[in-house]
Amino acid sequence: MKPDSIKLLLCPALLLTLIACFTTACKRDILQQNRLSSNPDTAKTDSTAALDSLPSFNNPSGVAIDASGNIYVADYGNNLIRKIAPGGMVTTFAGSGNAGYIDGRGTLASFTQPTGITIDASGNLFIADAGDNLIRKISPTGTVTTIAGSDTTGSANGIGTASSFFDPLAIAVDAHDNIYVADAGNNLIRLIAQGGQVSTFAGTLNTGTSTNLSPFSNPSGVAVDGAGDIFVANYLNSTIMKINSSGVVSTYAGMDTLKGSNNGPAALATFYYPNSVAADAAGNVYVSDGVNNLIRKIATDGTVSTLAGSGFAGAADSTGTSASFNYPAGLAVDAAGNVYVADSNNNLIRKITPAGVVTTVAGSGLQGAINGTAVARKNHKLLVKKASKPTPNIFYKPGKG
Repeated sequence: MKPDSIKLLLCPALLLTLIACFTTACKRDILQQNRLSSNPDTAKTDSTAALDSLPSFNNPSGVAIDASGNIYVADYGNNLIRKIAPGGMVTTFAGSGNAGYIDGRGTLASFTQPTGITIDASGNLFIADAGDNLIRKISPTGTVTTIAGSDTTGSANGIGTASSFFDPLAIAVDAHDNIYVADAGNNLIRLIAQGGQVSTFAGTLNTGTSTNLSPFSNPSGVAVDGAGDIFVANYLNSTIMKINSSGVVSTYAGMDTLKGSNNGPAALATFYYPNSVAADAAGNVYVSDGVNNLIRKIATDGTVSTLAGSGFAGAADSTGTSASFNYPAGLAVDAAGNVYVADSNNNLIRKITPAGVVTTVAGSGLQGAINGTAVARKNHKLLVKKASKPTPNIFYKPGKG
């Protein structure tokens, strides 16, 4: 065969080989990117979760902490309840990841947009399962049951599933195991007694007329202090409300005619769509001031101050106003006075010490459902990446009422 003929045969073959290698390389890169940014890992347990797998969340909306220091997260966008052990290991405590309202144990159960979460003295978790309009209970062993609400939207009082809710967003439990629910769509605070009886604790049902008869307007957060007083994040009115043990409602802080971030005496302070509240053992109240990207503190004398946050969206770990958040949501306070924050749009769980020092407890900053702990990544710049596109507003759905 002539050399020219050999060249003609070799050139197409070489070209095909180069194309195949280039295609293989491209596919490998794409697969690696997908494996980093998604690949949900909802089925792993404490014993099998990877030790260095950059755990991730998807718009976490609520947090609770138990006496042993375990943190539980309502992972809104993933339809999961996650657990962060004291050592930083993130696992899936309950939920399959698929939207639904199936009762069962661990990952056999399902939720739809779980938003609020709280824990009682026995270690039982209670979930405001907003997308299902249900109140769920998770035992310490991970068994999920429905304790109140039905598969229809409504405001009916009754026992257990004979009752109904409309977008329940937050939940709190007192020392007597009474459960309080911020029933946002109905503009009510509901009470679930120990026997399962659901009643209206405060507020007047919105009749759908132009005048909102309730003192609440889309209540999105609820907390109970040691004295049994209830505090409510009155979202659309940008105020913090207080309900005493007799059910009397008053404005605790903020002005419903003005939005802002002013500190000072409670009656002169301003908030901008506050979405969540928590109370510590001393009676101080903490507020997730979502639009302001701030964590505020209301002292027992009514003075409002900024505990942490610069006011600009970000994920900087620092002290006080040098730190930053991006639409902070659910709050919890431990026995030492540390405040834990579901930093929703950053997909992170943050911690604030009583001195205002902010650190990141868990999360890569990327949206995902990966379990594990980033034990080898001590540099915060390596851990926190650009936040994903924010989800539509967790705490308000236009047209609810």
